[in-house]
Amino acid sequence: MGRIIKAVFFLAVLGFLALTGYAYLGDLRPAQVEIRKPVVLDAE
Repeated sequence: MGRIIKAVFFLAVLGFLALTGYAYLGDLRPAQVEIRKPVVLDAE
């Protein structure tokens, strides 16, 4: 029973460290590109 608790604790700590590293090192911002498109209005 103690081995299971230690394994779960170890996996939780490892997951927390992986999540923290991904949050700091991962670049989640999308590339921004300006798009210009002419619009034709049907005004008389």
